[in-house]
Amino acid sequence: MNKQVFRRVFLLLVGALLISSCASRKNVVYFQDTGSYETLLEENNAVTKFKEDDLVSIHVSSLNPEASAPFNLFRGPSEGGIRAEQVDYLIDEFGMIDFPVIGKIKIAGLSPEETRTLLRERLSEYIRDPIINIRLNNFTVTVLGQVNRPGTYPVLGEKITILEALGLAGDMGIKGKRENVLVIRDFDGTKVYTRIDLTKKDAFNSPVYYLTQNDVVYVEPNNSAIKTSSLDSRASIMVSIISTLITSTVILITRL
Repeated sequence: MNKQVFRRVFLLLVGALLISSCASRKNVVYFQDTGSYETLLEENNAVTKFKEDDLVSIHVSSLNPEASAPFNLFRGPSEGGIRAEQVDYLIDEFGMIDFPVIGKIKIAGLSPEETRTLLRERLSEYIRDPIINIRLNNFTVTVLGQVNRPGTYPVLGEKITILEALGLAGDMGIKGKRENVLVIRDFDGTKVYTRIDLTKKDAFNSPVYYLTQNDVVYVEPNNSAIKTSSLDSRASIMVSIISTLITSTVILITRL
């Protein structure tokens, strides 16, 4: 085998390695079927619904602070100008909370606005024009798999999109499977598994585009990642052997 043949073999091997390391556009680009200046009408109308085991903060106020005081629970006395910490309400297995004076009320399945309306009706016989502030305090989402910072993240508002959740996790890695992202959701004690294709604009109308509390987002590895992870010690040895052969071949070529 002459010097020119050795050189061609070497270049072919290098080219194959470069090609195998490249990811195609269709594997890494979001919303590939959207056009320039295209307007999309979002059909989702995501509203947070309270669930079992949610921690809900409810504060009642009115023009008469003494009248509204019995409806707010605080942990410990206020001392030195520092106000005591307000107690959150845990939704039990029956979807109920135990509210002061009123007693047990069911709020699981209700939105914050629906809960506010319910409480306003129940409080009307005790307080005139009550102001009710409601907040879900344990809204978290978990992002796992092929993302840069997997973990569980708190949500400060009342809703979050899957794109925002991926943003919190540092976005998908280059080897994340964008067309088959899995969302695991707890619905009335049942796990619901839904997949969403983030390479298509229809993702905006997916039932899991807006996440709910305690949703888990899992980004699968694409084929490139699976092939890479399947390399065992024997493959590593083979790569080492091939590298040694190439190096030896180059040395022989340079000496010819």
